[in-house]
Amino acid sequence: MEITWLGTAGFRIRSGGASILIDPYLTRNPGAIPHQPLTPEDLGPADAILVSHGHFDHIMDVPAIARHTGARVFCSTTAARTLKGTRTLKGTRIFGVRGLAKDRLAKDQIGIIEKDRTTLHIKEIRATAFFSRHVRFDTRLLATTLARVTPGIGRILPLVLGFPCGQVLSWRLRAENKTLHFFGSAGSGKAELHALAASPPDILLVPLQGHSDICDLAFRYVEILRPETVIPHHQDDFYPPLSQTVDIQPFVGRVSTCFPRTRVRVMGINDTLLF
Repeated sequence: MEITWLGTAGFRIRSGGASILIDPYLTRNPGAIPHQPLTPEDLGPADAILVSHGHFDHIMDVPAIARHTGARVFCSTTAARTLKGTRTLKGTRIFGVRGLAKDRLAKDQIGIIEKDRTTLHIKEIRATAFFSRHVRFDTRLLATTLARVTPGIGRILPLVLGFPCGQVLSWRLRAENKTLHFFGSAGSGKAELHALAASPPDILLVPLQGHSDICDLAFRYVEILRPETVIPHHQDDFYPPLSQTVDIQPFVGRVSTCFPRTRVRVMGINDTLLF
């Protein structure tokens, strides 16, 4: 199994002849750290795009990527509605990105996930969607974010209002006798995680964004699921001033201390790991 981090919550998973993209989001503005040099044309052929939820930093580039890769998109009803009904915001400038494209995706290229634990067979990979929840933004994070974005709030509203969250999905992939579990947001409750822990994943992809105590929230995922390997993601400053870089070292250090058998793999953008 080959795992490539595309920055933010985006990943490419390859196994045998199958190629799956999860929450692929490539758009950055000039202040983003790190910069993402890839474009939709660079992602090559793909069999499927799996979406966790409808926020802009998870689906905004999906129509262009689906068009260039030929992949079918699997997402919630809300995300599907956004992908099918969007328009191009011509002549606009949203934090440095001129003419931000919101493409329309053809209905027959979208598979809507309406039931918990829906399973897809994508060549050598079996992918199961689990109903999950989005992290609840805390007051402290909201206050600091609002202070940063207020000077340009009119430019950020299309990103916030135009991409509603909808039902959140986590995705479990099975291939090559390995199990990978991806979360696009860290809002899972203990009951959800304990149910998933009945069959713990070998590889956990956990997001660290959206809460002032995100390192503690992410640690709970490791504490309950007990994966062999954990890959943190979404910690990058993907679209400042709306976003910011998250210091994940408290999370990394705590996992290493409390669960020395769990390996934490911190990836650089576009890095690839082989399992």
